[in-house]
Amino acid sequence: MSLQESASVTFSESPGRIALRTLSRDKRSWVALTVLAIIFLLALFAPVYSHFVAKTDPFASSLDATVLIHGESKPVLEPSTTGLGLGVTPIGPTWSTKYFLGADSQGRDVAARLLYGGRNTLFIGITAGLITIVLSLLIGLIAGYRKGWVDSILSRLLDVIWAFPVYLLAISLSVVLLTSGLTLGFLHFGPGSMALPIVIIGVVYVPYVARPIRGQVLALREREFVRAAVGSGAKHSTIVFREILPNVLPSVLVFIPIMVALSMLTESALSFLSIGVQPPSASWGTIINDGLGLLYTRPWVAISPGLMIVLTAAALNLYGDAVRDALDPKTRARSDS
Repeated sequence: MSLQESASVTFSESPGRIALRTLSRDKRSWVALTVLAIIFLLALFAPVYSHFVAKTDPFASSLDATVLIHGESKPVLEPSTTGLGLGVTPIGPTWSTKYFLGADSQGRDVAARLLYGGRNTLFIGITAGLITIVLSLLIGLIAGYRKGWVDSILSRLLDVIWAFPVYLLAISLSVVLLTSGLTLGFLHFGPGSMALPIVIIGVVYVPYVARPIRGQVLALREREFVRAAVGSGAKHSTIVFREILPNVLPSVLVFIPIMVALSMLTESALSFLSIGVQPPSASWGTIINDGLGLLYTRPWVAISPGLMIVLTAAALNLYGDAVRDALDPKTRARSDS
């Protein structure tokens, strides 16, 4: 192939394919995806580990259970030997199939609970993040394209939510809804439903994504190609979905991993405060709360979910940075040069 033919092929390549090629060459994206894949697989196979490997029930208290370590039977909850000798001390990490990371104050297998808790934390983080993205994209497109009184009403609504600190608003809504539940039309979510933290987290972050999208739509609306579409008599839906939305999607794609990470962190904070995921279900936040009283004797109860939160959030942010750089023409030009 001649140099001229190669240049024409490169020039005719779509921006999406160029971004995908750039992303596939970015080592950060592969590192992040590898870490996320391992974490997702571990959480996915939580029932397999609990029933066939550890052979424990991560949600049932085992106050008088014993475990066989190096041929010696040891109680899961041992009498305390510190201070006045009151209470019990859970068994520490055995680094074997059973009680790999030890037990909590109720004799439950920490490793099994860690995997089950990851399922809930990841599910809530992904679902709430996607709800935020969808609502923000819808509001941003409508407000930015319609302008006028529609934009004023939606913008003031976003300003009201924006005025409250995220965690303060999420905590306030969680405290209220945990006692009364939530009814949305024909849907009713009970006080202990996992849908409550999903809806709460999905709503409180909407202004942080909708406002940038609205601003981008306002700028795109004044571009020549949009004015040409309006002048040619194209329908509003055609202009929005064919002219504006494709130019907004790169920003939306960058927001997705970031919002999933923020939603996951917010869920962990709410569950740590006992106003997120409710018993008997578990999440990484609830497991950290369970390990607070064991920080000096069995620190792995609280450290292990904390490490999982840090690894997952860091991988999501790293992948978000890689996506942003792949979609940024200026960054691609610098990397290619």
